[in-house]
Amino acid sequence: MSLKYAVLAALLEGEASGYELSKVFDVSLANFWPATPQQLYRELERLAGDGLIEARTVPQERRPTKRLFSLTAAGREQLGVFAAEPTRRPTAIRDEFLIKMQAMDGVDPRAVRALVEERRAWALGKLARYERMRERLLDGRTEEEHLRDAGRVGPYLTLAAGIAFERENARWCERVLTVLSERRAPAEPGGQALG
Repeated sequence: MSLKYAVLAALLEGEASGYELSKVFDVSLANFWPATPQQLYRELERLAGDGLIEARTVPQERRPTKRLFSLTAAGREQLGVFAAEPTRRPTAIRDEFLIKMQAMDGVDPRAVRALVEERRAWALGKLARYERMRERLLDGRTEEEHLRDAGRVGPYLTLAAGIAFERENARWCERVLTVLSERRAPAEPGGQALG
């Protein structure tokens, strides 16, 4: 998959500027499809050139002219075709942190603990942000009411996946911290315990 479809899907919410789209990516899509603002702006230009989105300019007082992007009929059609296609391959995790965990034996346990605590704090921070987004999406309704009555449920369902992912990250980090606390310090080759 390319950034193309992530941008088209983000524009299902309606017309948006490049800046607004970068915020949407940062808050709701970055968990599963990260993009820098530069990548996003390049992709917007490509999509406009391909006729999948259109741009209009809006003059602003004391600020640069703003460009607003929206889906074209061709963009909606191509996104619909993409959404109905089978996924080519299952998700694969590619995470530098997990490589560090794989190599943690023999490393100062305090350094490992600091890495895990940092990852846990990051997961809990994202989880809190996602929970706030969930409350805004629900807007006083129950989850069941929202899923039954909302015009679009895709954003809520992907947010639910992000919430589950970060909850599991935090739970796993807590487990790792417990394991680190309960482990006996390994002996150095000379016989003294590390840490």
